Amino acid sequence: MSVIAAFAVPHPPIIVPEVGRGEENKIAETTAAFGEVMKRIAALKPETVVVTSPHSVMYADYIHISPSGFARGDLGRFRAENVRVSADYDAELIAELCAQAEENGVAAGTFGQTDPDLDHGTVIPLYFLNKFYKDYKLVRIGLSGMSALTHYRLGQCIAKAAEELDRRVVLIASGDLSHKLKENGPYGFAPEGPQFDAQITKAFSEGDFSALLEFSPDFTDAAAECGLKSFQIMAGALDGKKVTHELLSYEGPFGVGYGVAAFEVIGEDATQNIGERYKTKQREKLDKVKAGEDPYVKLARFTVETYVISGKKANLPDGLLHEMLSREAGVFVSLKKYGQLRGCIGTIAPTTASIAEEILQNGISAAAHDPRFEPVEPDELPDLVYSVDVLGAPERIESPDELDVKKYGVIVQNGGRRGLLLPDLEGVDTVYDQIDIAKKKAGIRPAEKVELSRFEVVRHK
Repeated sequence: MSVIAAFAVPHPPIIVPEVGRGEENKIAETTAAFGEVMKRIAALKPETVVVTSPHSVMYADYIHISPSGFARGDLGRFRAENVRVSADYDAELIAELCAQAEENGVAAGTFGQTDPDLDHGTVIPLYFLNKFYKDYKLVRIGLSGMSALTHYRLGQCIAKAAEELDRRVVLIASGDLSHKLKENGPYGFAPEGPQFDAQITKAFSEGDFSALLEFSPDFTDAAAECGLKSFQIMAGALDGKKVTHELLSYEGPFGVGYGVAAFEVIGEDATQNIGERYKTKQREKLDKVKAGEDPYVKLARFTVETYVISGKKANLPDGLLHEMLSREAGVFVSLKKYGQLRGCIGTIAPTTASIAEEILQNGISAAAHDPRFEPVEPDELPDLVYSVDVLGAPERIESPDELDVKKYGVIVQNGGRRGLLLPDLEGVDTVYDQIDIAKKKAGIRPAEKVELSRFEVVRHK
């Protein structure tokens, strides 16, 4: 056997009567759909239930799988201490999943757990499931800051692990949709919120798993979504399968989107190789990007590829522009992979004799020494997109009124602490956003006063 069905469910604590105290009646359709899902799972009689949750242990560059043992959790933080669930973890499936992840180059495993208790994104689905079915073992999986394709590939590993052990497995993808549906909601409103929910529910109702991989990080950040990567793992677990698809309900009365969907496996379908098709599509896009790169970006790519493959700093190639060799300037080199930042290091003022040398220096640093990321590996090189920002000289300003978030970058300084943010970044819409982010990067508290400087940038892509 393998993954025999998957279900996408939200996890609003208010849906639990002991928490909602009557407010759950405002999401009656969601409650009814929850019950329908759990009845279907009970009818399928899975040996193992896999729950993916945005509120489990989460790392930027590693997907955490809860280690084997006994699982328990409650809703005490929502004033419902008596709502408790427990289950035994499926140690054998966890071990096989970790082995599959390692074999397939997916950074996932059981290292680093900080809180063994089940999170509410897991407790709430199991609370409803246990009303109908308890004869299962559990696997709990968190999300990460890694790409859509990485989460999809982990889903494939889940399916492969289940096949290797001949397990009947049901996957519950726990996750709310947008948190930005209403001005009077707890998180406010953003136009991307309803747009995101419309696209997700359409994908659910049509069984269009490829759409789950196509969202840009900037769009999903603006929508303040919760469960997308959970759904991407679910899609990977159904790779190569023919499935039924049904959107059971959608509601958002509290300003947060709740979608419930069901997908049951009814056969094989080799055309549903969504991950490979997505990867091919991304490579085709990258080929077009590479064809249009200017000399600054070509040098950054040459720098990184030379260093990652050989471990050595490249020599400056022939044919560079005169300005790149004759002018000094601060330079930032940025790397992205599948739309997500993969490294960014730069200098505010020049530290070498030319822009070209600055690109060599900072390109290597972005690829190998950005403390936020592991060094770039050779197999990642074809998937990287580069940009090079050449900075003008900073000038002191007296007020945020002299900034323009699209035109100027900002430098904030308090004593020896200094932070910088480049201009024209997606998701940074006001100068106050710009200043706040620069402060955070410098370790300066929001209320602390800072000296401001601005600079112009020429961005090369």
